[in-house]
Amino acid sequence: MSLLSVVVPAYNEQDIIEKTASVISEILIAENIDFEILFVNDGSRDTTWKKIQQSAERNPRVRGICFSRNFGKESAILAGLSESKGDCCAVIDCDLQQPPEIMVQMYRLWEQGYKVVNGVKASRGKESAMHRLAAKAFYSVMSAIVKIDMTKASDYKLLDREVVEALLQMPERNYFFRALSEWVGYRSTSVEYEVAEREYGTSKWSTRALIKYAVTNITSFSSLPLNFITVLGVLVFLIAVVFGVIALVQYFCGTAVEGFTTVILLLLLIGSIIMISLGIIGYYISKIYEEIKQRPKFLIAARTDTDTKQPKEKE
Repeated sequence: MSLLSVVVPAYNEQDIIEKTASVISEILIAENIDFEILFVNDGSRDTTWKKIQQSAERNPRVRGICFSRNFGKESAILAGLSESKGDCCAVIDCDLQQPPEIMVQMYRLWEQGYKVVNGVKASRGKESAMHRLAAKAFYSVMSAIVKIDMTKASDYKLLDREVVEALLQMPERNYFFRALSEWVGYRSTSVEYEVAEREYGTSKWSTRALIKYAVTNITSFSSLPLNFITVLGVLVFLIAVVFGVIALVQYFCGTAVEGFTTVILLLLLIGSIIMISLGIIGYYISKIYEEIKQRPKFLIAARTDTDTKQPKEKE
């Protein structure tokens, strides 16, 4: 029987770890699917790691790894995939907002020969208008880059072992799982699901975190912002040509006057564009700097299935 590895990134999810392990186990056992559940503690500041250890002690199908600090969800997903043992791997959020029962449909589609099964949001659930608008703008840009509709994309996926190995071979440090799992290709399909209400805790995604996430992933996956600088340069050049023609006409007609306001506005416009352009270029240079240092994407401090010294919980 094929083994399904369920990768569950967790950050400050102490209240729901046990329920998540229990719900997933019950669903997969009922469907006679052989599985393992692999929790990845992403440097949580609460007792998440302790709860993972307790779940692993009670359920032999549960394993856990603990980061030395918070490395981010993308690194947690990557660590889970690298530590998984299954013939296929499913990635699901710990908060159960992504319904675990959909995983059964994903698994059956994998049995039919699909290498990538994407969980697609039928709706985005309860979100503020600003959050919804920002998400739509971000995924519209990513859809244009990847050439695949990502407007309803999520991290909820099931991947064949061949796809997992392909993802693990990618050396970049700035990892964007949703886009890369589409970029690799392979035979794929999708399953729609409704986003459930969160039962415990609060979302870890603040507006600031979402903006940082968007900027990091767009720049790590595309050179579009650099091309935007070229577009700005062309626009400024066209504006300069128009003003130059106007100035020459006024000069030869003898109607030229001193235009300090116009000059100041042009200087401010050009200066602003130059500074923005330098900022974008500088951001890409900082990404290059991060990549060439070749630091590991994550550091594992402990595992539930070894005698490794356990990290001290932060109160």
